[in-house]
Amino acid sequence: MAIHVGNAATLRVLWYGITVFLSSAIVLVLEIVAARLIAPFVGVSLYTWTSIIGVILAGLSLGNWLGGRRADRGGGDTTVGIVLGAGSAFALASLFILGFLAPVLESIHLDLLTTSFLFVLAMFFVPSVLLGVVTPLLTTLALQLDVRTGHIVGRMHALAALGSILGTFLTGYLLVQFFGVRTIILGSAVCLLLLAVPFLHSTPRRVPVFVFILFATVAVITYSRDGFVSSCDRESNYYCLRVINDLNIPWIGRGKALVLDHLLHSMNADDPTKLVSSYTQLMDELVRKYFGEKNKDTLNYFFAGGGGYAYPYFVTTTTPDADVTVAELDKTVTEVAQEKLGVDTTGMHIIHEDARTALQQLDDTEFDVVITDVFHDISVPYHLLTLEFAESVKASLNPNGLYLMNVVDDYKNPQLIKSLLKTLRHTFPAVDVWSPKLKSDALRMTFVISAAKHGLQPDVIHATTGPPRSWVRVTEKIQKQGPPLSELPMLTDDFVPAERLLTQLFVPSLGI
Repeated sequence: MAIHVGNAATLRVLWYGITVFLSSAIVLVLEIVAARLIAPFVGVSLYTWTSIIGVILAGLSLGNWLGGRRADRGGGDTTVGIVLGAGSAFALASLFILGFLAPVLESIHLDLLTTSFLFVLAMFFVPSVLLGVVTPLLTTLALQLDVRTGHIVGRMHALAALGSILGTFLTGYLLVQFFGVRTIILGSAVCLLLLAVPFLHSTPRRVPVFVFILFATVAVITYSRDGFVSSCDRESNYYCLRVINDLNIPWIGRGKALVLDHLLHSMNADDPTKLVSSYTQLMDELVRKYFGEKNKDTLNYFFAGGGGYAYPYFVTTTTPDADVTVAELDKTVTEVAQEKLGVDTTGMHIIHEDARTALQQLDDTEFDVVITDVFHDISVPYHLLTLEFAESVKASLNPNGLYLMNVVDDYKNPQLIKSLLKTLRHTFPAVDVWSPKLKSDALRMTFVISAAKHGLQPDVIHATTGPPRSWVRVTEKIQKQGPPLSELPMLTDDFVPAERLLTQLFVPSLGI
């Protein structure tokens, strides 16, 4: 039997579908920019994404349940308008909440997992609940106009899914690349407010007035607390970048620092012949010890990761006959290094691609030194830890080449370091771990791993240039700490449990 639906009813159902589609898209926009918004405080890791996805899904689930209950109790267009208007206000309020919450959480020194969860819970749970109400409520209202249950329910679910897909791709491929995170959130809030308007036009005047006053109040508070002002000097597709100028660095002199998200990623001396970071100075000393002072001037380097370009710039300045290739994924990082840090990249071959891909593309080039410096705090690029990548590195090195990498780990129980030892020893005959001389109560540490055909002789290395530092070989010592190597995994492209191995850094209280 044919079922006829009037033109007015058809248009209303169509509008309900459009609203479901757009509101679902905005949920995913907020989900993706949430990671960018909290990155300057907690970075980006598996744990931050887990918090974001889990909290927003929980909010949507609760909202779906509440929306269904409200629909059964007579909820109509007015309810939809109020929910969308409140959702717009609370989405915008996330900017104000961030500014209020960040100093509080930083002051109480919670672990990374808890801090990430609390940020997302406070900022995005309520907007997710409110937007979760929309789909079941509008689906029920549409069924009052069109009795084809399967047709309407299937259409609404499809539109919600398609909206989520659009929001995902639109944000990742377009919005983030052309607009700042705060602009995207403001635009999303305004879109929600505009969606609310048609649902409020026939309600008592006090209802839309209240919604607009709520939105305006949140906007004024956010503006007064500098919520629309980004803490980033530049935002790229990957990071929030900030530069700290006019630093007075002991033993070095004046310099600058590059901050990526929440991490002080690089410190650059105004004099490029000086290395500020202890681990980059150690890498240079290892190169000197391995190749000898006479041979270091003409080496062919490959840097996986540019960052502040302090070490590549040091090499091209102090040994101008050396060849330097840098694979830096983020072009904006390179631009900031050139424009803000004073790095002269003349003489460097810079490839703006993933380091593993770039190294594979240079399979006809033989390097003397490969240096991996891409570990962003405790967020690690898994594919650069694996046995397969180690084999690729070895294939790109000359037979007597040297592979160096820096890794952040727990000093007392460095499980990731030990898994890397186990992995690299399947490819390189001599693998060692180096660290600064520190007190026994040291916790978090930046280690340097060296891998080559033959080992380095000294157990203690003293700086021959720059600040008077010393480093020690700790290979045997760390193997005796924590679980034995036999109980730790080999890292492969199929299995890299980096977060589990770094649990002590994320959640020290777990101790697993």
